[in-house]
Amino acid sequence: MILHRRGLIASSAAAAFAGLARHASAQATGEETYVNEVQGYGPLVRDTNRLLDLPEGFSYQVVAQSGDTMADGLFAPGQPDGMACFPLEGSRVALVINHELKGSSGLHRNLGPGGLREERLGLLDAAKAYDTYKDGRPLPGGCSTIIYDLATRQMVSQHLTLAGTSTNCCGGPTPWGSWLTCEETLETPADADVTKSHGWVFEVPATATGLVDPVPLKAMGRFDHEAVCVDPRTGMVYQTEDDNTGLFYRFIPNVPGKLAEGGRLQAMAWKGAPAADTRNQDARTWAVGDWREIEWIDMDDVESPNGDLAKRGHAAGAALVARGEGVWWGDDEMYFTATSGGPIRRGQVMRLVPGLNGAADRLQLFVESTDLKTMNMADNITIAPWGHLILCEDNYSTDVRNHLKGVTPDGKVYTIGRNVFTGNSEFAGACFSPDGEVLFVNIMYPGMTLAIRGPWSSVRT
Repeated sequence: MILHRRGLIASSAAAAFAGLARHASAQATGEETYVNEVQGYGPLVRDTNRLLDLPEGFSYQVVAQSGDTMADGLFAPGQPDGMACFPLEGSRVALVINHELKGSSGLHRNLGPGGLREERLGLLDAAKAYDTYKDGRPLPGGCSTIIYDLATRQMVSQHLTLAGTSTNCCGGPTPWGSWLTCEETLETPADADVTKSHGWVFEVPATATGLVDPVPLKAMGRFDHEAVCVDPRTGMVYQTEDDNTGLFYRFIPNVPGKLAEGGRLQAMAWKGAPAADTRNQDARTWAVGDWREIEWIDMDDVESPNGDLAKRGHAAGAALVARGEGVWWGDDEMYFTATSGGPIRRGQVMRLVPGLNGAADRLQLFVESTDLKTMNMADNITIAPWGHLILCEDNYSTDVRNHLKGVTPDGKVYTIGRNVFTGNSEFAGACFSPDGEVLFVNIMYPGMTLAIRGPWSSVRT
């Protein structure tokens, strides 16, 4: 197995910035047995660098690290989370990356683009930040963009593209070439050291060469946003909510592709079963493979100053979802995760097929974990070029390792990778290059973006 190093042992400045132990080889692995329902790519091979175990024939490259100096002179922020890959000219692509840095967290201030002591914060134009602390310093959250050359396998540059937001968890790409970044927080000036309310979606063009104007898309609702996907046929935007009593939403724009021009927000409900519970946590309401026709409830007061959008929606008949997280558009359908759903609360994957020309929308319980060794709190999700789902686990455990999982079209789970680095952080932001040859993924701690290559077509089901 080959590791293309960009300096796993970072410079002292970057190490101080991140405040992280990078000597991965000294970390005990604590590998547990994982369960494959199909063979997939076969067993994982121990990584001698103690970062990422992959199957035989696969390799990874460390593309970028938090704490690196970017082209704009700022530090690459910490906590890389959701991400998408966009084609540029020639062999270059843009990776637009969220940084889940919470405005009210003192630690997260030090992981922002200004650095450990905020010594470079003066390089950031505060007028371009959505929000600041009450003393005028920009909040640490936002997005950065990496330009990467697939032919040379080198990062060309990285720069900040959104500043002053909070807790940018996931999001999703649009068909018109932008990234929708979502705030997973409801901070307000009344309860945090901020000057504006949070809980919005922002748009970042993939071609942005510097900070974009931070325009909150308020008609899309204010709640604990996680991820979005866009139906390219209609322009409707589907949204997940990371709360155990959350909902699943869709946004119907007034003008498809121009989300800032407003639209209508709705929440998903089971047809004929108002206020249904999809979670199967305490009582089973449906089984794997079951389908339900769904309808959509119009939401009122979507800017929700009291942060009660889901509570009001459920009271109006919307269905509960157990921590909706990743969502990705496929072949005329979408898949989304419910991270704490199911009887052991280790996750579900839903499949939603929007109807066209008067046909009803339908929802299926596609996968539900009954064994944490098979699937353990899947979070971010993408769809591989060959039609399989790729799931990023985020289980918070110091003992049970986080994995990258694959899921076949008939719902069978197999293992692609295992995080064996210090801290066992979550995988996030999985996405493929346009040619389908590279799987990019983030490891939130210590803040790395990886490129994984291998014989993808050899998967056995």
